[in-house]
Amino acid sequence: MGQKLFRYSMASVVAVIVSNLFLLFFVGVLNMGEVLASTLATTIAAIPSYEMNRKWAWGRSGKSHLMKEVVPFWALALVGWAFSTLAVWWMGRYAKSHHFNHGAKTLAVLVVYFAAFGVLWVAKFMIFNSVMFVHHHHDQNADDRDDAPAAA
Repeated sequence: MGQKLFRYSMASVVAVIVSNLFLLFFVGVLNMGEVLASTLATTIAAIPSYEMNRKWAWGRSGKSHLMKEVVPFWALALVGWAFSTLAVWWMGRYAKSHHFNHGAKTLAVLVVYFAAFGVLWVAKFMIFNSVMFVHHHHDQNADDRDDAPAAA
C-alpha cells in the first residue's frame, strides 16, 4: 500500500507539473480564457497521469479495460476538470472585478487550479485502489474458463 501511495503521489506530481505548466502557458503567455485553458491543461495532463497510474503505481500491463479502467478514469478526470474549471472561472471573475494585474491574475488562477485538484487527490487514490486498478483473481479465472474448450 505504501509503495502504491508513493507512486500515485509521484504520478500526481507529474500531472500537476504538466497541467500547471500548460495552464501557465495558456493563461499567462497566450492570455487564453480560464475555462478553455483549464480544459486543455487538464486534458493534456490526464494522458500521462493515466499511463503512470495504471502501469507504474498499480503495476497493470497489457491492454486497458475500457469499462473498468478507461471510462472511470476519464469520468474522474471530467469531475476534476469541472471542479477545477469552475474554480478558475470564479477566480478569473474575482480577479477581474478586483482589478488584479495580469501577473496577479495568472498566479491566482494557478493557485486555485492546484487547490481544486488537491481536494480531489485523496478520493481519486481510494477509487483507483479499490475500484479501477484492482487485480481481480476471480475475473482472471472466469476468463480462463471462458477460453477453455467446452467439455464433451
